[in-house]
Amino acid sequence: MEGEVTIGNAKNAALKILAVSLLTPKVIKIPNLPEIEDMNRMKELLIDLGVRISQDRFDSSKLRKTDLDYKIADRFRASIVLTGPLLARFGKVSFPHPGGCTLGKRPINFFIDGFEALGANIKKSGQVYTINAKKLIGNKFVFPNVSVTGTETMMMAATLAKGKTVLKNTACEPEIENLANFLNLLGAKITGAGTPVIEITGVDKLNGGSWQGIPDRIDAGTFVILGVAANGHIKVKNCEPEHLEVLLILLEQAGANLEIGRDYVIVKPVKKLRALDIKTREYPGLATDLQAPFTVLLTQADGISLVHETIYDGRLFYTDILNQMGADIIMADPHRVIVKGPSRLHGKKIHSPDIRAGIALVIAAIIAKGQSTVDNIYQIDRGYEKIDERLKALGADIKRVEN
Repeated sequence: MEGEVTIGNAKNAALKILAVSLLTPKVIKIPNLPEIEDMNRMKELLIDLGVRISQDRFDSSKLRKTDLDYKIADRFRASIVLTGPLLARFGKVSFPHPGGCTLGKRPINFFIDGFEALGANIKKSGQVYTINAKKLIGNKFVFPNVSVTGTETMMMAATLAKGKTVLKNTACEPEIENLANFLNLLGAKITGAGTPVIEITGVDKLNGGSWQGIPDRIDAGTFVILGVAANGHIKVKNCEPEHLEVLLILLEQAGANLEIGRDYVIVKPVKKLRALDIKTREYPGLATDLQAPFTVLLTQADGISLVHETIYDGRLFYTDILNQMGADIIMADPHRVIVKGPSRLHGKKIHSPDIRAGIALVIAAIIAKGQSTVDNIYQIDRGYEKIDERLKALGADIKRVEN
């Protein structure tokens, strides 16, 4: 594979910025949104609530309701971030347990416990939660485990709460700092974003403003891994290498030949890759969203590698599909697999179980001998913009087929 690929605005940042539009009756501008399915679902939810969207302008001055549409919210995990802004501004919200892919039905206790800490009342009927609070009251809330979405949702909820909120054991991802910067631009008072302790002093209202995005580090990391796995010559442009430091160090330890610039990474061919043990961690560690593509790469490395997934349960089950393609992977336990390489992968008809495993299987199909068919590509389209066109531009023989 050879060529250049340009990275757009981060999906995981943009989805939360759309939620910010519910916090203020003023117009906010959100330009250059990723063209992905999760973004379409979020817009559908906002429109159903009564947000008026015109190109990159979002106006929630005339909302019709505060209950999230079940059929839409059930299709993607990020729908839950809308609950914090709705509760903070209107004092009520109802929503179903958020959905998504096979990893989507994850616990939401962080959100429930967090809202209760701010003085909200929670009722559950079936799969629907109803939350009320005349006025959220600032308080201290300690996350028992680091949660990116939990941190973002609580930070938005506390923005309009009365008094000071202190969030501890918070996630430190660049997307959280970007969200805080935008909220502060609108008039919020947030300090500490990007560290384990965030303080929010509530304000009465927020103004309008325009969002400045950040490059999608998961998209960038995925294309860098693809270049190494395919032994190609690829330039990944408009990225932020500082957000990928652990990934890039691990790739170099595995033998990758990388040229790292201020806003680009160039992958160059090498003769052989070395086996490597990897472990996912919260930022700034190796992102769990890059674990599946990296595991595919390790099937091409010489020796025995250990992959340890510490963030999500069930995120290694896709390795059974890689074994069907010719990989030699042993499941040690639900959080660890042993990868023996190099393995010659062969084409097969395969099913995409979730966003990140889906793109990993596409990478496997690209480096495999023969033809592969990947179905359930909606999951991949949820997180990767025009992925078939971008891969084709790098030399992949890929086409989208309508069933």
